[in-house]
Amino acid sequence: MPSPTPTPTPTSSLRPVAGDADGVLALLREWDAAADPEPLVVATSGSTGRPKRVVLSRDALRASARATHERLGGPGQWVLGLPPTYVAGVQVLFRSVVAGTDPVRHDGDWVETVARLRGRGYVSLVPTQLVRLLRGAGTRSAVEALAQVDAVLVGGGPLDARVRAEAERRGVRVVQTYGMSETCGGCVYDGEPLDGVEVRVRDGEVQLRGPVLFDGYEDEPERSAAALDDGWLRTDDLGELDADGRLRVLGRADDVIISGGVNVPARAVATAVTADAAVVEAEVVGVPDEEWGELVTAVVEAREPVTLAGVRDLVEPRAWAPRRLVVLEQLPRLANGKPDRLAIRALAAREVARG
Repeated sequence: MPSPTPTPTPTSSLRPVAGDADGVLALLREWDAAADPEPLVVATSGSTGRPKRVVLSRDALRASARATHERLGGPGQWVLGLPPTYVAGVQVLFRSVVAGTDPVRHDGDWVETVARLRGRGYVSLVPTQLVRLLRGAGTRSAVEALAQVDAVLVGGGPLDARVRAEAERRGVRVVQTYGMSETCGGCVYDGEPLDGVEVRVRDGEVQLRGPVLFDGYEDEPERSAAALDDGWLRTDDLGELDADGRLRVLGRADDVIISGGVNVPARAVATAVTADAAVVEAEVVGVPDEEWGELVTAVVEAREPVTLAGVRDLVEPRAWAPRRLVVLEQLPRLANGKPDRLAIRALAAREVARG
């Protein structure tokens, strides 16, 4: 049974979702029990441009939470290791409400956190968290703790196949999720849509439909209409369906860099660059250039020295290989932990201009 509902703090809100985890959880419990509540609003990070205020109904969030539990093997206790005001954190809290359990707050010690789970246990991470756990110093016990939970959902960005393989080799039960705020978070698990969700690819773009879809963007009717095509959400992500109908996401439509007349898929190049064990995370951007049009530039977060020659050797075909390298101790990030691509692009442009 869940603990008594805490009193929402004065700064807590569901329109948009704001406040600390206890305050948001209290409001979500009240919202779930209400007769006919207004939709809540989740503000996006703006990682791909202008931030949005995504309107999500209770029916949509319930459909998402129930389909998630069904796919994973049943309701359980969730670990909150993400900000509680973005969709992934909201879902951890709301799934707990639907399951009738209390979320476990991650306080920095994974061994202690996992020890507080009772019964089935689930963890939700972004790829960077998993990479740092696997590649960081002194994390053996943390990874062993994660291997004890029933599923570790990894979403919010691309997950390199090598990272997943390493985690699974060490006993972590990884579930790769794909979705966005407009779909109540992850709605495709390991390439297969949750029950009730449909996936199609039109002209290379991934499109989604089902009971988990948003009600629109708050006070932006034109933007809302543009996002939907006869009930299908246009994601602006590129993808393909394999012979078994599993979805493979290839990257953002706006992530294609045109350099020297060659279309370079930035996400594919970044994935190749992370094969270097010294690279924690990589972003690849195009910087305006007189000769190339756009100069393919790799911006990496690394724990050891990395060279441009070494990075280029990892990329095939060679025409896609980065021509500039920027090495940072830490990539600029948004409040939800995702890389801040706008800041990264600006930083890369400054570094290239310096010569």
